[in-house]
Amino acid sequence: VKQFFSGDKEPANGPIKDLKGKKLLITAGPTREKIDPVRYISNHSTGKMGYAIAEAARDRGAEVVLISGPTALARPTGVTFVPVESVQSMYQAVMDELPDSDIVIKAAAVSDYRPSEVHEHKMKKTGNLTLELEKAPDILYEIGQRKVGQFVVGFAAETQDVLAYAADKMKRKNVDMIVANNVLQEGAGMGADTNIVTILSRDGDQIEVGKMSKRAVAEKLLDVVLEKLHARPGTHTL
Repeated sequence: VKQFFSGDKEPANGPIKDLKGKKLLITAGPTREKIDPVRYISNHSTGKMGYAIAEAARDRGAEVVLISGPTALARPTGVTFVPVESVQSMYQAVMDELPDSDIVIKAAAVSDYRPSEVHEHKMKKTGNLTLELEKAPDILYEIGQRKVGQFVVGFAAETQDVLAYAADKMKRKNVDMIVANNVLQEGAGMGADTNIVTILSRDGDQIEVGKMSKRAVAEKLLDVVLEKLHARPGTHTL
């Protein structure tokens, strides 16, 4: 089933408190994997999407825990803010908060690999350098394995075959929903103030969200999460 949304409309009388009584665990930003005291491996994530989701959820009445890698953004007020740097530190923070969370939205761009050795002192220039990398903890996969009733949303930032890769990720990571986008598309992806996404869910729905502000995308995402939660067997109210 395909649906399409566009525009930045918000409720005339302010946000509805439809997430009151629920705890949302949200991750945002990049991670940094140290090579030596002055160098690290990271990515272009700014955290804007995750922060927008945290602020939208807060305004809709949720208890929000925002676990964030290093960003230049101001810390949102009214949320529990947990700053982290490495994949390992984000992994531990997420696992600490997971058991009593109701909804998990993992918007962080986490490093897939990290240096197998972290040098104690600054490495000197001696010619070509080969870095040996090892797999970093897969936070979304671990959430998918450990969840007990939590509704879990992942993100898939891709550059080709976006929907195919996103659907495969949703299945492999055992999550309920994936938000996919093409980071090469103008107006979408890391660093932009807008986004263009497709929301895929386990029930087969494919919801296309046209170009809009990241806050508006966050609101639409929360709308869809609530719709899917209401549709769960045995779920009548939130």
